[in-house]
Amino acid sequence: MINDILQQLNIKPENSGVSTGRVWLEATGDYLQADSPVDGQVISKVKTASRKDYDAVIEKATAAFKEWRLWPAPRRGEVVRQAGEALRKNKEALGRLVSYEMGKSLQEGYGEVQEMIDICDFAVGLSRQLYGLTMHSERPGHRMYEQWHPLGITGIISAFNFPVAVWSWNSMLAMVCGNVCVWKPSEKTPLSAIACQLIIQDVLRDNNVPEGVCNLVTGGRELGEWMAADTRVPLVSATGSTRMGKAVGAAVGTRLGRSLLELGGNNAIIISENADLDMSLIGCVFGAVGTAGQRCTSTRRLIIHESVYEAFTQKLVKAYQQLRIGNPLDENNHVGPLIDKAAVQMYQQAITEVKAEGGSFLVEGGVLEGSNYTSGCYVKPCIAAVENNFKIVQHETFAPILYVMKYKTLEEAIAMQNNVPQGLSSAIMTLNLREAELFLSQSGSDCGIANVNIGTSGAEIGGAFGGEKETGGGRESGSDAWRAYMRRQTNTINYSTHLPLAQGIKFDL
Repeated sequence: MINDILQQLNIKPENSGVSTGRVWLEATGDYLQADSPVDGQVISKVKTASRKDYDAVIEKATAAFKEWRLWPAPRRGEVVRQAGEALRKNKEALGRLVSYEMGKSLQEGYGEVQEMIDICDFAVGLSRQLYGLTMHSERPGHRMYEQWHPLGITGIISAFNFPVAVWSWNSMLAMVCGNVCVWKPSEKTPLSAIACQLIIQDVLRDNNVPEGVCNLVTGGRELGEWMAADTRVPLVSATGSTRMGKAVGAAVGTRLGRSLLELGGNNAIIISENADLDMSLIGCVFGAVGTAGQRCTSTRRLIIHESVYEAFTQKLVKAYQQLRIGNPLDENNHVGPLIDKAAVQMYQQAITEVKAEGGSFLVEGGVLEGSNYTSGCYVKPCIAAVENNFKIVQHETFAPILYVMKYKTLEEAIAMQNNVPQGLSSAIMTLNLREAELFLSQSGSDCGIANVNIGTSGAEIGGAFGGEKETGGGRESGSDAWRAYMRRQTNTINYSTHLPLAQGIKFDL
């Protein structure tokens, strides 16, 4: 089956991982082996970008920007519209590849491609709405306004857990704004990135888009380091761990560039005594085990009112007993594998640390073995009863480990939720209006995303996505996130016959 998918997407046993959009370059770096956590099989090989290749792409992108920025924004939007149509035609094949290469469930793979299609639709509309403001001048015969101009090259560093969607969030908005893009995908999921480039290259050719507008460079950590330090790249958008984001932010900041950081999450759901427990269960379980706990918005902590703690944890345990773990391309399964064996080791280490700090397990974890789990990357989703101040609870473990704890008052619960270094997503389950409003108030959740009666994962395209504190402070996707990809310019026009100075200053000659 996977061979049919690769053939449909035009992926070969060996691929160049360097593209300037319309053209594939002969990469001169080392080979990168792309394998699947589903069965441990090698899918294909990718020739990565050397420093020489990277510089060639940056030079091509720099030249392309000078032309692309002059295209009217609606014309750029038309290119993005056609890219969305190309993704629609390839949704099934690309969704299956994402599922197989990354390990998320097939429905989540399809959902990720749908996010790409949705952001294309959003960006098309945005191409006619890059608004600036007009202001009244204090000087007679003057007009003031602001306008927005593209920055240049947008560098995009994406993570394995959303191997294609995060690229589209950035690239489609950046391109309608007049920027060009250089994408460095995760070295753990290079084929999904290559597939995206193959899907849209005909759109770029058919519209005579300058070579270098939409670029791809695959490789390891050093590629990201080159990009972060490169003064030719005014904006670097990086998605990944907080550790990685701090390194990128420091490197970009040293050269006074801009960074857009989407980093770790340690997301909590507060289960109120006034919650609909049956409805809450759905959001909590999917939030904790969806993508095998490898979403930045995955639910890590449940803060449960003491009066419903026993009843709700019993429901959780029963639900976990019904989870089906296995090949994510089988739609009957709920949970697929972790991305690799290194992730499995982090999962095991976290379990060890929970026990060392005095936690207990309501549902035990462990690594699955047998003929259905030959890759060694399948683990059991588990539930641990802990205290919020445990060191391991304060960290993000990218695995299906759910921490549960009790609270007495809502103020206490909000303080517990906020008392972690990360600030991405949060939620409260309650039917009490006052509790909901307090949670959303200035003294409530300190996260970039705060939900009522839905879980922490599953953001929509229309709202800006991102978080605070160690999550990085960036915003991508909807709302006015497009401004991150542009520079603001204030303009004053004097249409009078005099030159009055501001603040009433007199300068007579």
